Amino acid sequence: MSIKTIESLEQVLANTYSLYLKTQNYHWNVTGVNFKALHELFGAQYESIIPAIDEIAERIRALGKKVDGSYTNFDKLTKFSIPNKDLKSEEMVKDLVKSNKILIDIIKKSVSIAQKDKDDASADILIVRIEEHQKMLWMLESSL
Repeated sequence: MSIKTIESLEQVLANTYSLYLKTQNYHWNVTGVNFKALHELFGAQYESIIPAIDEIAERIRALGKKVDGSYTNFDKLTKFSIPNKDLKSEEMVKDLVKSNKILIDIIKKSVSIAQKDKDDASADILIVRIEEHQKMLWMLESSL
């Protein structure tokens, strides 16, 4: 396996974990007239990310590398902003839209790298993640 595939999976993992934390943070802190709907939406989304985090980390291990699951490493690799607990509900949704778009782009690049390396297993995992984040994006954008 190529080190490029592993490095791209590490980027996907860090950004996926960061999106999980951001979504959970907004789940805890959302307020306003749409509280119930957004609280439930954010909850469903962060809960759906948990198994993906494990699957991506286990794929890295299957490729022979230990996973650096530290906040320091994830912070270094994350491409979007940290959550702001004081945002208004609509701003939270917009921030999650932006973060999901960034993550989708990262995953698409990782799929391309895995396919070049003829790593169909990694590409398959990542393609499913694209579909899941596109669905999250649709639901978030529909909430604006």
